[in-house]
Amino acid sequence: MLKELEELQRQAEAELSSAKTEGEFLAVRTRYLGRKGLLTRLLRNIGNVEEEKRPLFGMRCNEIKEAISGKIDTALAKLASLRREEVLLRDKVDVTLPGRTHRYGRVHPITRVRQEICSIFAGLGFSVVEGPEVELDYYNFEALNIPKDHPARDMQDTFYIEDNIVLRTHTSPVQIRVMEKQRPPVRILSPGRVYRPDSDISHTPMFHQIEGLLVDKGITFADLKGVLTSFLKQLFGEDTALRFRPSFFPFTEPSAEVDIRCVMCSGSGCRVCGQSGWLEILGSGMVDPEVFKNVAYDPEEVTGFAFGLGLERIAMLKFGISDIRLFFENDRRFLEQF
Repeated sequence: MLKELEELQRQAEAELSSAKTEGEFLAVRTRYLGRKGLLTRLLRNIGNVEEEKRPLFGMRCNEIKEAISGKIDTALAKLASLRREEVLLRDKVDVTLPGRTHRYGRVHPITRVRQEICSIFAGLGFSVVEGPEVELDYYNFEALNIPKDHPARDMQDTFYIEDNIVLRTHTSPVQIRVMEKQRPPVRILSPGRVYRPDSDISHTPMFHQIEGLLVDKGITFADLKGVLTSFLKQLFGEDTALRFRPSFFPFTEPSAEVDIRCVMCSGSGCRVCGQSGWLEILGSGMVDPEVFKNVAYDPEEVTGFAFGLGLERIAMLKFGISDIRLFFENDRRFLEQF
């Protein structure tokens, strides 16, 4: 029996020396040390060993069991260590590389200009009011003194949804809706998206406007000039020169275009201002009495003025942007500049 025991040890050690994988080492453990393993089977036959040799046989069995088990544990630990090293090598981090930073958003230039304009007019006592972008023809045109056959409708090509429903071409309908519900005094600013079928480097089918309205007793053209002069100097700087030119709008009378000295060439003449030295910046005028009649205001009792400007144009001038389409292309290289 002792010879069988020694032979079993040699066989086990030979198999361990040729084992390479975890599965092979575990198979050796099962074959020799398992419940039905070769060494276990010999231990169960200890009764067949001569009585005086049984202690030696038992001791030798335990030594062989511990030797085989120890070699298997050592081999398995070495394999686990190699696997850990492989994982570390595969997933190692180069600490000399620059860190991964979070990219933060920027306030869009149009939003930035809108916030600035609203802030300026808030300081002048105006409140911000918004209205629907899908509008009735009545509020978009007729209540503003633009009947169906009026030539001014050609100035504002329109997206029609139905015969009497349009995508608003300006934010002036908000003024009518407010005046229908509120008695004077009225001092509001109405920013928002508007729509006209036009597209090139200076026009887009959707763009942004801000229009203002002030109605009260005793309002004159001098008030209009004072408010707009204060606004433009806060927006473009105290040194900004401006001028008022007579113009025409169906819902104001008298009407005026407001120009500022070209911010690109300081008035010397360039491509942006068409060599004139001046840039048209907004339209304005005293509210036409016919518009007051449409909202049940007495034009003998109150007067007022209105004005409107395009946010894209203001942003292009403030930030030196030459193509309006850049505002809507979502190019991060463009947006990150702001």
